[in-house]
Amino acid sequence: MTQTASAWRVDDIPDQTGRTVVVTGPTIGGLGHYTALELARKGARVVLAGRTPAKVDATAAAIRKEVLGAELETVQLDLASLDSVRKAAAAAARLGAIDVLVNNAGVMATPYSRTKDGLELQMATNHFGPFLLTGLLLPQLVASGQGRVVTVSSLMHTTAPRAPLGDPRTKQGRYFRWPVYGQTKLANLLFTAELDRRCAAAGVPVTALAAHPGFAGTHLVANGQTGRARGGIATILDAAVKVVSQSAQAGAWPTLMAATADLPGNTYVGPSGPGQYGGAPQVVGRTKLARDERAAAKLWEISEETVGLQYP
Repeated sequence: MTQTASAWRVDDIPDQTGRTVVVTGPTIGGLGHYTALELARKGARVVLAGRTPAKVDATAAAIRKEVLGAELETVQLDLASLDSVRKAAAAAARLGAIDVLVNNAGVMATPYSRTKDGLELQMATNHFGPFLLTGLLLPQLVASGQGRVVTVSSLMHTTAPRAPLGDPRTKQGRYFRWPVYGQTKLANLLFTAELDRRCAAAGVPVTALAAHPGFAGTHLVANGQTGRARGGIATILDAAVKVVSQSAQAGAWPTLMAATADLPGNTYVGPSGPGQYGGAPQVVGRTKLARDERAAAKLWEISEETVGLQYP
């Protein structure tokens, strides 16, 4: 029986004993941290995949302080580097079957820059890195018998003027950080829809879902604007965001629902409050552009060529 979306609570997460969940971007205080915490609390083996080993270790220590005997693994992963993604996936091979991959990590509205792979930083981190990681981990998701991929999008997908279907290694006119961020979050939804469609068509036992946190008080805004979470203007900006937003812990609820509730593929979960800014999670809608099947198929082709991997 399908979980009643409007009634979902963290207490509804079923026992996760024996299941393995990979969570990217688990920095303390962020959505990934609280996603990992609640899954560990329910008995899952949680794999914390993050860019900075010291920060990942700090998150592991914080979770173990709350969940005695938490079963945690760590993997170093920088989604802005395709080489790092490949190394992380190779390291994750030791994990065996993976039940859920949570593509949570991301950057927001960063100054213009290009990665070593020639990709704009936001698109590299928020879309191409997760696209490659998902493809490389797909055999392990299949091995679970009922794998699930949950990708964290955003309300900002509604601001995207168009789908990002140009040459990703060529600058497309003047760079505006917020519209580009919106495009990366639109890409998350197009990726989710196409992954779910392709897996179903190929008979691959993996479903894809998406979630958004509403307006959650994480360090993402400060990091994007200043390059750090604390110190000077970053501290002021971070405090301002927290005053007008729901907690990061509450922001993780839609992801947790998408990862554990009995929901069909290509479901999108977000807060139920006014404007979807906060509140208990429920199934939500998305823009017409985010439902464009042709755009999703084209983005998939571009992504396969960009990362050098075809799947499923």
